[in-house]
Amino acid sequence: MAAAGDTSDRTTSAMPAEMRGAQRFINQSVARLWYGSSVRLCVFDLDHTLVSSPLDLAAMALEMRAYIEGCRGPLPAREERYRVGELVRWCRDHAPDLSEPVWDIALEHERRAVESAWLEPGAREALAGARTAGFATALWTNNAREVTQIALDRFALADALDLVVTRDEMAEMKPSADGWRVIAARFASVRDAVVVGDSWVDGLAAAAAGIPFVAYRPREADLARWKITPIARIDDLTALPAWLRARVNDDTNGSPLGGAGGSSGRSPLR
Repeated sequence: MAAAGDTSDRTTSAMPAEMRGAQRFINQSVARLWYGSSVRLCVFDLDHTLVSSPLDLAAMALEMRAYIEGCRGPLPAREERYRVGELVRWCRDHAPDLSEPVWDIALEHERRAVESAWLEPGAREALAGARTAGFATALWTNNAREVTQIALDRFALADALDLVVTRDEMAEMKPSADGWRVIAARFASVRDAVVVGDSWVDGLAAAAAGIPFVAYRPREADLARWKITPIARIDDLTALPAWLRARVNDDTNGSPLGGAGGSSGRSPLR
């Protein structure tokens, strides 16, 4: 699965030629297009939000680094390990010819991990409940298109999503907000939106897009380190629909909804 919290800044120029020429996944995976004056939108992360897997990001980064250093010599020494996103950016900036094989390493790790993936408890209920509450549903993931499709097919989630945006559709991955640009372009007008995710990269991406962040079982230390203040925290995905309904009611009654990183004026779910 995706290197969430560990990847960023993948550009389309780093994609293999056959992927650049392929039809966009977002055009293949839209269950329905929403037209009209305005839309409420609930955007979900994939990894460790709807679906989890045993992906080892540290092992992925180690293999990437070994490949890079085998081709270009040692990277600068430092105490903290190199993360996947940093290695990808290094290739982009210093060795573009290594970008494709480095991404192949990431994809192979993701392929192995998705074979052992499992559905997060309450994921289907959260998706269905979001729609029932009046929200269109979208997926915004740093996963490759290929791996995302495998997960959605295995767990029968595709029909519960109105739009799927993977790293192959973005110019830059989370924590960049570029994926939100892609999402917003697919809807006539977004009246309200929230991002639901587990990772600090989801929170930073939401903040960069100006969208409130609902944190699902987050690592509090990461939120503090990156100065992320979720509008709500949930430990159970089945609690999300009730929170969304309350948000709609507040909007209908003229109460402030709260913005990215802000407070809704209601007590968080925990």
